[in-house]
Amino acid sequence: MADIAVLGHGVVGSGVLEVLLSHRESIAKRAKEELNVKYILDIREFPDLPYCDRFTKDFDRILNDDSVKIVVEVMGGLEPAFPYVKACLEHGKSVVTSNKELVAAKGAELLAIAQRNNLNFLFEASVGGGIPIIRPISQCLAANEVSEIAGILNGTTNFILTKMIREHMGFEEALELAQQLGYAERDPAADVEGDDACRKICILASLAFGTHVYPRDVHTEGITHVTLGDVGYAEAWGGVIKLIGEVKTLEYGKIQIEVCPMFVSRESQLSSVDDVFNGIMVRGDATGDVVFYGKGAGKLPTASAVVADVIDCVKHFKARKYLFWEDAKPGYVEPYENMVEDVFIRAKGNDSDAAFEVVEQVFEGAERLIRREEEEGEIGFTVKDVKVKELEARFARLKELGVEPLNHIKISDF
Repeated sequence: MADIAVLGHGVVGSGVLEVLLSHRESIAKRAKEELNVKYILDIREFPDLPYCDRFTKDFDRILNDDSVKIVVEVMGGLEPAFPYVKACLEHGKSVVTSNKELVAAKGAELLAIAQRNNLNFLFEASVGGGIPIIRPISQCLAANEVSEIAGILNGTTNFILTKMIREHMGFEEALELAQQLGYAERDPAADVEGDDACRKICILASLAFGTHVYPRDVHTEGITHVTLGDVGYAEAWGGVIKLIGEVKTLEYGKIQIEVCPMFVSRESQLSSVDDVFNGIMVRGDATGDVVFYGKGAGKLPTASAVVADVIDCVKHFKARKYLFWEDAKPGYVEPYENMVEDVFIRAKGNDSDAAFEVVEQVFEGAERLIRREEEEGEIGFTVKDVKVKELEARFARLKELGVEPLNHIKISDF
């Protein structure tokens, strides 16, 4: 019998307990050993639950119990999750987590501790919820040289954008609906500002390329500035707007990584990933493009991924799974201002035709887009191969010539 402890009994934690207890026999067959939840750490009390006798508020009780070989961390955040997980690894306990913030911020350090102690630190559920992605990249695609990963990594923002595209809801109305349906938190900042997607693409980049990428080094934009006008221009261009986390390798040993709304062509497999679903494209030299699709969050999908990692830990008590990346290297991430991108720009002048004549002076090769119900004086256009660091100067020039830039959105190339 393998004793485990669960840190946290929120949405995911309660789901983990539900899966472990309701599928006890089938899990034991797969793990080749019965799993026993010995402790559940939470500051609250749950007297009505059938397993209420397993709750404790004392982390040291778990830490100092040598019979506990696996700890599941589903508390979220960095405090006290990080010191708890670090202590568990240092005391001979493998750890499974769904905590993307923890892995994105402290993954290299925790993996190094696990390696030194011949333990496992597994985090399949930290990206994509129930979508298998960590294991496929580290194992199934191991023979490939991965050159790019691009994904819709946040279900909340994808739901909002889907409502804006399909039903022409404004951002605020779509966000309110997402909150009513439980898809968005009362404070949705981590989702709509892109932080959640940033943490996830950092984890995928670290895993795929072997060097830790910290969220602080990633240019991150959310969707709060996306309007129905932008959605209309994306349709006229031949695509949709999605919040994308993207990383790609560069020829000189660096990576380019960012999170932002992008125009995605209708021909792309990611364009049809709608509502709360996630889609992650991995581009390998042998496989070509492989896409992973499914619900990226939720109680039971995430719990399923957590329990799968627990089973993996049980199977590898004496044979550590190889999952590792090095800490960050100076200059590894290409600065955002050095990037060269295709861009959509929405602007406004007194007269649309006259405004576009001004645009052509500032942006050589600009191509105009015409959307349905275009506002008076409004103009939308695309430009190719623009250096990010030159955009602000060009926008200032447009203003001098009487054209007001309102928004700009990257155009994807996948």
